[in-house]
Amino acid sequence: MEMLNDDFISSIKLIHASEGRVVVSGIGKSAIIANKIVATLNSTGTPAVFLHAADAIHGDLGMIQRNDTVILISNSGNTPEIKVLAPLIKSGGNVLIAMVGVMDSFLATQADYVLSTKVKKEACPNNLAPTSSTTAQLAMGDALAVCLLEMKGFTASDFARYHPGGALGKRLYLKVEDLLSNIEQPIVSSDAPLNEVILEISSKRLGATAVVDSGKLVGIITDGDLRRMMQKKFDFDTLKAGDIMTKNPKTVIREMMAVEALTLMKSNNITQLVVSDGTNFIGFVHLHDLLKEGII
Repeated sequence: MEMLNDDFISSIKLIHASEGRVVVSGIGKSAIIANKIVATLNSTGTPAVFLHAADAIHGDLGMIQRNDTVILISNSGNTPEIKVLAPLIKSGGNVLIAMVGVMDSFLATQADYVLSTKVKKEACPNNLAPTSSTTAQLAMGDALAVCLLEMKGFTASDFARYHPGGALGKRLYLKVEDLLSNIEQPIVSSDAPLNEVILEISSKRLGATAVVDSGKLVGIITDGDLRRMMQKKFDFDTLKAGDIMTKNPKTVIREMMAVEALTLMKSNNITQLVVSDGTNFIGFVHLHDLLKEGII
């Protein structure tokens, strides 16, 4: 916590108020960390770009625009590229934030704000390979991103907007109505004979059928219900759907998030849910639909 000092707070306020981007630069392992910090900032609503320190002093310095804030990352703060780059950033009128491990280094003395990532020693047994120092840099970058996220009021909906692809995005924006099949949904009336129930379940291949009377959902029959019924002694010729259905089945509304439907399936150990508007049957959402979308 002692590393999150007044300079850290000032850096957060500066970036939040800035009309420009955050340019994050470094060399070696610090450049790799800089790339990750840029990715995290962009994904949480703070525009950021990566600039390799070596490339910057060989022509790419023009990437830095007037209103940009620059974060230079270096453990020692004394590498040749950093010594060339830091004064150039200052002469361009940009605010320079140093993320550095040595407080009396060249970079630290040049910067407007200094974020300390000092460590006692590297995890490397020879105290040489950047390990603990790069972890500290990574943590400091995440701290910046999370504080900016909070200040911007960045919500899960915003996060979904920036992550529309893959399983993560789908968990945040996919709704039950997006999973409703276009094929005909399995439905029988409560007075349907048993053979009609079996044909409806097998032909629609959802493992269940809704029992609906005059558009109103009155129950559900699953293939499991059929198997359990056949273990008992019944006059199958006289059985109707209403005799074997489960009344008041678990239902979801079409506006519910798909991941919430998944949670409901898991908690009740079932593979499908009836979708309704509270009274009328709309369709089914099946575990296979969720598997197909990759949100499990």
